Amino acid sequence: MAIKGAQGEKNGIAPHLIVRHAEEAMEFYSRALGAVELYRSPLPGGMGLHLHVRIGKTFVMITEEARPSQSHTIDDTIALQSPQSLGGTTAVFEILVDDVDAAYQKAVDAGATPVLPVSDCFWGDRYGWVRDPYGHIWALATVLEELTPEEVKRRMDQMMAKMGEGRCE
Repeated sequence: MAIKGAQGEKNGIAPHLIVRHAEEAMEFYSRALGAVELYRSPLPGGMGLHLHVRIGKTFVMITEEARPSQSHTIDDTIALQSPQSLGGTTAVFEILVDDVDAAYQKAVDAGATPVLPVSDCFWGDRYGWVRDPYGHIWALATVLEELTPEEVKRRMDQMMAKMGEGRCE
């Protein structure tokens, strides 16, 4: 959609989140992740709401899923449903932040559910997951140190050996 000032970057990938209650979702993403609304439009036939937003440096679209009385499919193979309707999600959205502990707590305070507590990870990040009220998983991370692939593998092997010993530190 070529909406002036409300489109993604050429050759970029823009996540398109399907949610229940797009208006509420926009309010949550604003509080939890600092989303800024760029554009909004009702869907044809009063089927809901479509939004363009920016979260950090990323352009994201948010669209309300079709209600059960409406068609959920584009054709016979594609169903556009929210994670709540699907009973799971097929993507994790990762955001690099300056202070993962503060970002995690801000998301939880705004209504996200903790999934994976923030911890220091073998690949060099301080990292955690939250589930937003609409079923999407958000990974929040702060880079603590940059490692080579060999260093990551060595640390992973060490961690797995400790787990085999009944320890996970």
